[in-house]
Amino acid sequence: MSLLLALQVGIAYVLDLIFGDPRWLPHPVIGMGKLTSWVERLVRPLYQRLSDAAGCRTLVGRLLGLLFPLVVGGASFLFAWLLIQAAAAVDSLLAAIVETILIATTMAAKGLADAGKAVWRRLAAGDLTGARKELSKVVGRDTADLDEREVTRGAVETVAENIVDAVTSPMLFALIGGAPLAFVYRAVNTLDSMIGYKNERFRDLGWASARLDDLLNWLPARLTFLVLLAAAWGLRFDAAGAWKMGWRDAGKHPSPNSGWAEAAVAGALGVQLGGTNFYQGIASRRALLGEPIHVLNPRHILYAIRLLYATTALFAASGILLCWLLHG
Repeated sequence: MSLLLALQVGIAYVLDLIFGDPRWLPHPVIGMGKLTSWVERLVRPLYQRLSDAAGCRTLVGRLLGLLFPLVVGGASFLFAWLLIQAAAAVDSLLAAIVETILIATTMAAKGLADAGKAVWRRLAAGDLTGARKELSKVVGRDTADLDEREVTRGAVETVAENIVDAVTSPMLFALIGGAPLAFVYRAVNTLDSMIGYKNERFRDLGWASARLDDLLNWLPARLTFLVLLAAAWGLRFDAAGAWKMGWRDAGKHPSPNSGWAEAAVAGALGVQLGGTNFYQGIASRRALLGEPIHVLNPRHILYAIRLLYATTALFAASGILLCWLLHG
């Protein structure tokens, strides 16, 4: 972890805040997704044949599932590393610029905030149908019949739980190992979102990707929780409530990591998140996080976005400060 790399991460964060993910620019995650689909087409027939022959479907599936992070993660690392090395062969400054841009593509603070604002704008205009459609773009739950409170809950939960996945985790891995390591994280996170499901299709093949995503997010989630407390205090939200709800409710979340940010945001805003969601008409009941001190309403989406910005900015600044102290 060098001071130069920390400054690159800070600049990358600012670039993401300004430009986000321009639609005209091919995004690395698209390539990771296509590679994931290719690996599945390769592995699934082999999975069927070997599991039938061995009579041990779970073990065969989990072993073959290791190919997903090995191939997709390895290819992502190699892509970033080779691009930086090619730039370095021309000029060291060009290499630093290329790496900074690559790091920026692994973050999605602006995209996450924009998604939340899109839902808020529809609700503020009284367009509940439009708000449901905007929410459906970023969540897997059914949204067609949600009322205003449930749409608001979905937007706040999405912003809160993705503070880690979309920003602070790739930021931390970039601080440790530059763009190549941040690309590995983004590849694993993409795998988790594509195949890390406990359904019949991916229960075995996606097991390794899901567990690896949990492992990689373990430390970032808890560091983000601590930084979020400072952000809540600075924004004059309920920092004590964020601390209390984080420690009390984070473990209730089905994810071992997502609950830290989500429960802390609930505590900071004095609202209650969680409840019953429907996926293709099937009910899924999530534990309640936080206390319903305030009734959820659209303005809480904007408050969650403020916490997103403040937390991620403090996280980046903390990384730069730590490197400066270590190398100053």
